[in-house]
Amino acid sequence: MHIDLTDLRLLLAIADAGSLSKAAERFPIALSAASNRLRGFEDDCGIVVFTRSAGGMAPTPAGRFILERAARVLSEVEQLRATVDELRGPQRSTVRLAGTTVAISTFLPAALGVFLADHPEVDLQLEERTSRDVLQAVREREIEIGILDGNVATGDVISLPFRTDRLVLLVPAGHPLAARPATRMRDAFEYSFVCLPAERPMQHFIEARAVQSGRPLKVRVRAPSFDAIAQLVAQDAGIAMLPEAAASRFARELPVGIVMLDDTWANRELRVCFSDPTTLSPHAELLLRYLAHSG
Repeated sequence: MHIDLTDLRLLLAIADAGSLSKAAERFPIALSAASNRLRGFEDDCGIVVFTRSAGGMAPTPAGRFILERAARVLSEVEQLRATVDELRGPQRSTVRLAGTTVAISTFLPAALGVFLADHPEVDLQLEERTSRDVLQAVREREIEIGILDGNVATGDVISLPFRTDRLVLLVPAGHPLAARPATRMRDAFEYSFVCLPAERPMQHFIEARAVQSGRPLKVRVRAPSFDAIAQLVAQDAGIAMLPEAAASRFARELPVGIVMLDDTWANRELRVCFSDPTTLSPHAELLLRYLAHSG
C-alpha cells in the first residue's frame, strides 16, 4: 500500500484530539477531506484504526500499533530533513539547553564557547533552572539537553557524567574561619552571608540545607552573580558559599580565602541528560558530544 505522510500526521492529530472534527480544525483541513483521508487509509490497509462513539474517537488495538509506528516514521523523516539541511550547508539552528546555577556559572561557558566557535551557524537557548525543572523539561521535550545534580533520580531519562564540584566557603582575608582547613555549615551560622537572590536554584538549595542543619542563614546582602558576591566578601561584607571552581579563581584575584566544607552534601556531581537520542537534532547531538568529552 502507498503510505502518505499527510495521512500519518492526520492519524496522530485525531488520536491527540480524540475527534475527527477537532483534528481537522488543528490540521487545518476541511472536515470532509479529513474524513475521506481517514476512510481511504483504513480501506487501503484493511484495518479499522479508530472506533467511533458519541464520546469521540479512540484507537483500536491495531490502531494503537499503527499510531506508534506512524510517530516513529514521522520522527525519522524530520531527522532526515534536518540532516539533509545540515549537509547542504550552514543554516541557522537553535539548540535548547538548561542547567543548574553551578553548571551555567562555572563549567558551561568554556565548553559552550568552543562549540559555538566551531559551529557559527548554531544559536543556543540557555536557561537556568532547578535540577527537577531541568529533568521535567527534558522529559517533556521542552529542551533537548539538560545539566542537573547527580543526586536527582532521572528514571527513564538518559544521563552521563559531566563534572564534579563541591561547595566551599569564601571568606575575607583574616576572617576567623580562614585559619581552618575545613568546617561544617553549622559552624558558620554566627556569621553574616553574602548570597545570590533567593529564587536562584543554587541559593534555594543552600538555604534549605541551612534550615535542615539547624537554622536559617543570616543573609546580609544578596548579589546577582558570583563575581559580585566575591567582591563584597573581599570588602568584608560577609562570607559566602560558592562552587569551588568559581571560588578558586576569586582566591587568586582577591584578598579572600577558601574554607572547605565537611558536609557530605557539599560534594556534588553534575550530569548531562537527554531523552531519546534518536530525537535529538543534529546540532544537539554534536553539542552533547562536546559536553561529554570536554572534561
